[in-house]
Amino acid sequence: MAPQYGARRARIVFSDSAAKQLENITSEAEIHALDRALVVISVDPDAGEPLPGDSTGPRLRQYVDDVERVRLLYWVTALKTVVVVAFIEA
Repeated sequence: MAPQYGARRARIVFSDSAAKQLENITSEAEIHALDRALVVISVDPDAGEPLPGDSTGPRLRQYVDDVERVRLLYWVTALKTVVVVAFIEA
């Protein structure tokens, strides 16, 4: 009998500006909250709401967790295998 695996998670990468924002997060609580939000969008890249805009660039999405007080702006690659985080607010 073949082993059963769960759904594959998308890989998370950060834009240069998001990476700089990440460096400035020093609170362990904020890091934990951000980690939880990143897990959510890696498991379900469509979890965030689409932001209005034109179709000339990547379709930005916004994920907000009001309990953890985290907001992420991101886009997903065509095959939904990579989530590119563009902005972090924690």
